[in-house]
Amino acid sequence: MGGCAALRSKAAIWFEIWWVATKLGLTSFGGPTAHLAYFHEDYVKRRKWLDERRYADLMALCQFLPGPASSQTGIGIGLMRGGLLGGMLAFLGFTWPSAVALGVFAWLMEGIDVSQAGWLHGLKLVAVAIVAHAIWGMGQKLTPDRGRMSIAIAAAAISLLWESVYSQIVVIVAAGLLGLWIYRKHEKTTDPALLQSGEADGTISRKTGIACLAIFAALLILLPLLRESHALLAMADSFYRTGSLVFGGGHVVLPLLEQEVVGAGWVSEEQFLAGYGAAQAVPGPLFTFASFLGAAAYGPLGFFIATAAIFLPAYLLVAGALPFWHRLRNVPRMQNALAAINAAVVGILLAAFYDPIWTSAVAAPLDFSIALFLFVLLAFWKLPPWIIVLIGAAAGTIAGL
Repeated sequence: MGGCAALRSKAAIWFEIWWVATKLGLTSFGGPTAHLAYFHEDYVKRRKWLDERRYADLMALCQFLPGPASSQTGIGIGLMRGGLLGGMLAFLGFTWPSAVALGVFAWLMEGIDVSQAGWLHGLKLVAVAIVAHAIWGMGQKLTPDRGRMSIAIAAAAISLLWESVYSQIVVIVAAGLLGLWIYRKHEKTTDPALLQSGEADGTISRKTGIACLAIFAALLILLPLLRESHALLAMADSFYRTGSLVFGGGHVVLPLLEQEVVGAGWVSEEQFLAGYGAAQAVPGPLFTFASFLGAAAYGPLGFFIATAAIFLPAYLLVAGALPFWHRLRNVPRMQNALAAINAAVVGILLAAFYDPIWTSAVAAPLDFSIALFLFVLLAFWKLPPWIIVLIGAAAGTIAGL
């Protein structure tokens, strides 16, 4: 009886993870920075599955890893909540709405341009409000003194002025080293539960983490050797390598994908650009652009292979690194470094808030007015994000008329 009750309890947790991630996957417009803001609003502030510090630490880890940082953060939350299956369900819930939508675009709506739609511009303004609210809340808790506020501002300036896929990694490493020095005399409390086991917060053991890292490395080595044997293996290799080696978010993946799929003749240049335009119109991670490309090249089977291959490295890397990250972040010296790293993450978000979110959305006084109105509804009227999404889409449609 006890075993059945425990299984039912785990099943309830797994279903909740999938359901919450699915709702986020259906409503999270605005790109990776906006996704992190949606996660913060739902997972941290509303459901309290993790606190501000652990969320910021998880984001810092995902900035170090190649792949889609927002999807990896969602996977990490699923792992912490429900183990390996929880991470998989968090990934599936957040990804399937946009993946399916882009598959439909590939099969039925190829070539339709929705990039200039008024409602889409309204969703960009929603992203402005959501991200501003997240930065405001995180900044109050993670940059409480002038030292960490200065680190955040410096991180924002460097991220804006040094346009490189490696700038975020360098900023986080530099902030960590600076934190070791600035806060060397500060003693942090240690969380005993996380030091006792690698399975704290429902995540995986160190042995399983090592196995995930080994699988990641093995696929990275073996798939290029097997690609000549079958066209679908070649596709799996191209998308897996792309997902394994890209830093800097979804937009950075585009030139590599174009080189792989257009260069191989799987899709035309026109199909590639049409799919990219469609990817801007759907919620969820931009990496689901791979779903469009796979469907356009090889139909349903290509859809599943491309989607799985480009996201699998993200899952394996987070699952492999997270147990060690939990242990490391409770070492006192690591806590000193993370105090500064968390401030740097706020600065990186601030830079991303300005470019591309602000610069691509706010071009006129009306845009600013709508974004400010949405921010007030979110921050002071406490309306849920999905209502803000609907109001923003409607406002953008009306403004476009």
